[in-house]
Amino acid sequence: MVDAPAFTLRQRQQLRRSQELLQAATEWHGALPVLLLERCWLRLETVPVQELALRLRPEGSAEAPELVRWRELLNAGLADWQAQQHCWEEFGVEACHEALRRFWLSQQRGDHGWTLARYLELVSEYRRRFQKQRPRPLPLLVLARGDAPGSEPHRLLWLEAGAVRGDQTMRHTCA
Repeated sequence: MVDAPAFTLRQRQQLRRSQELLQAATEWHGALPVLLLERCWLRLETVPVQELALRLRPEGSAEAPELVRWRELLNAGLADWQAQQHCWEEFGVEACHEALRRFWLSQQRGDHGWTLARYLELVSEYRRRFQKQRPRPLPLLVLARGDAPGSEPHRLLWLEAGAVRGDQTMRHTCA
């Protein structure tokens, strides 16, 4: 169990409004709320799920077609140099070098674990919980502190409806 963040009165009101919106929804749609908590600034932001990728851009350089194909070839049993040669022939040397450059730059910058796969997992899990669970839990992303590579990841918590009143805690679901 992860310690739940402490919320101000105004933030608890914002949480309640978001929970009410989520519970009142009759079907899944892009305006459903996702909460972002910036602990350093004590700022809680409500973002529609359809705008989450714009507000908190997932890092997707590892999903470049050149790198995806290279991994496929390795998994098929080709040696590193053979996989690289195939990718050069398929995509061109420059495109392969650019994909690697973007990937390594993203590794240096750090993404707090917020990758395209993790973003898609959040949306998929949100939709699953929306359809199956009552009352519906509200996703809260606790944003990592600092921009240094290797720093802590963003944490995803699911707020149960009672957590807003303070009689339940948030459950940590992603590392």
